[in-house]
Amino acid sequence: MEPKTPSESRTLMTDMVLPSETNPLNNLFGGELLARMDRAASIAARRHSRRITVTASVNHVAFNQAVPVGSVVTVEAAVSRAFRTSMEVYIDVWMEDRFNGERSKVNEAIYTFVAVDDTGKPTNVPELKPETEQEIKRFEAALRRKQLSLVLAGKMNPQDATELKALFMG
Repeated sequence: MEPKTPSESRTLMTDMVLPSETNPLNNLFGGELLARMDRAASIAARRHSRRITVTASVNHVAFNQAVPVGSVVTVEAAVSRAFRTSMEVYIDVWMEDRFNGERSKVNEAIYTFVAVDDTGKPTNVPELKPETEQEIKRFEAALRRKQLSLVLAGKMNPQDATELKALFMG
């Protein structure tokens, strides 16, 4: 398989926050935002792998700012690292100021997806070749997050993680 770039998986979803999607403070429900992020990330993972993808984990979510009703919200997702059958997808959430049109980053998340075949069995995915400075930083950080996850799950010795980091990071 030929390596792919993050830009090949980039997914943008823009929508308006409607009253039925808000809490009593007229801000977007967190669960609604999680669903939007999951959909965008799923599309990004599928674009990278060209396979059916399933959400394996929600590794990190930061609700940094409330998103009020009527706001225009853009969810931007791209694969940040590909492993054997899994992909880490980094998601940025932007809100457009209703009065001046300026965009500001309000939330972010990191999801992991697994590519599966038609029977639901995990299948290999292409490698990822980061191009920009931000893509390289996210790519490198994804390996550290994966190692930490394996150490915490008891599937990797902490010393092995240090040795792998040295191997991959030079």
